[in-house]
Amino acid sequence: MAIYLDHAATTPVRPEVVEAMLPYLSQHFGNPSSAHAFGRAARDGLDGAHERLAAALNAQPRELVLTSGGTEANNLAIKGAAWAGKARRHRIVSTAVEHHAVGHTLRYLEKFGFEIVELPVDRYGRVDPDDVDRAIDERTVLVSVMLANNEVGTIQPIAEIGARVRAHRNVLLHVDAVQAAPYVDLDLVTLGADLVSIAAHKFEGPKGVGALWIRRGTNILAQQQGGTQERHRRAGTENVAGAVGMAVAYDLTVAERKATTERLATLRERLEQAVLAIEGVELTGHPRDRLPGLLSVVVRDADGSAIALALDLEGIATSVGSACTTGSTEVSHVLSAMGYPDDEARGALRLSLGRTTTAAEIDECVRVVPATIARIRAASAALVGDPFGESSETALPAIPGLAG
Repeated sequence: MAIYLDHAATTPVRPEVVEAMLPYLSQHFGNPSSAHAFGRAARDGLDGAHERLAAALNAQPRELVLTSGGTEANNLAIKGAAWAGKARRHRIVSTAVEHHAVGHTLRYLEKFGFEIVELPVDRYGRVDPDDVDRAIDERTVLVSVMLANNEVGTIQPIAEIGARVRAHRNVLLHVDAVQAAPYVDLDLVTLGADLVSIAAHKFEGPKGVGALWIRRGTNILAQQQGGTQERHRRAGTENVAGAVGMAVAYDLTVAERKATTERLATLRERLEQAVLAIEGVELTGHPRDRLPGLLSVVVRDADGSAIALALDLEGIATSVGSACTTGSTEVSHVLSAMGYPDDEARGALRLSLGRTTTAAEIDECVRVVPATIARIRAASAALVGDPFGESSETALPAIPGLAG
């Protein structure tokens, strides 16, 4: 049985989404900017996608800018707002646990004279709204805080943060909702933000398409020059099939969200109990205010990559954190910001469930995952002289698939 527990990295595309996209990959292939019948058919699909996605988000179609994904949406929001306000303000406030699509964008802007304030978080990865308030001054143009963390699943107190930001005149709030969109209700009118980023592949839509919501009246500077697409805010021929797929996927997500989140929370809690029963395993992220299907732990005195590899050989796909940093030799910046020393952070393991995860799969994971973690810990203990009381001469436990 092959089991996929890496839905935080990406999700499978729903059959209904593929079906909706196919006509725009075949007979309705025209450029939506063309005036002829082929172009008009594509334009109808594109406009329909704007309308359908906007309705699901409680937004206006004109407020949505289609992008190539969450990374571009975050870049457009942050750079666009920063450069639009640079003549008056140059300070940007964010947190130490943002996705690299935000963090690296801020580092880039720092090279051009922007002042970046990176706020600390607590042991659960949450920023204090009062800290956000204190960091805002007359020089501040933007605050950027993610809604839910992609590595540990912690949900930030965005309502309180939004209230603090709105108390300061002419300061914008950007919310990276890429990881949260499948599981957290997004009413863009009441969220309290000015800019919100999402990506289709996180909620069973296609890769390569996302959206940035820009509250009406919010001024940003376009970051991609060329044509007049997306109301002059994002040049380039639109991905019509991707936009249609994203709109259908999100519509279905919203309709099923309550049932999905309740079921995933139950499955995750069962797996969580089994994993936390292993000595040296600690839950990371907020124990309650977290994404329903994301289980993130650190395994002390073990390497998370070794555990993920062993689980892969058992047919269970997991990760050690953000897919965007796979292969990096550095420990998670999120766990470091949460106060975990490097040796503990190297034991990170992320198991993320999704809509297609079944109870039978979790039954199998309850059987396999804790045993695999215990085996890798025992192997690590033997290599370092066994701090848990066993002899360093003990033979290493076998890892399936690596024998011989």
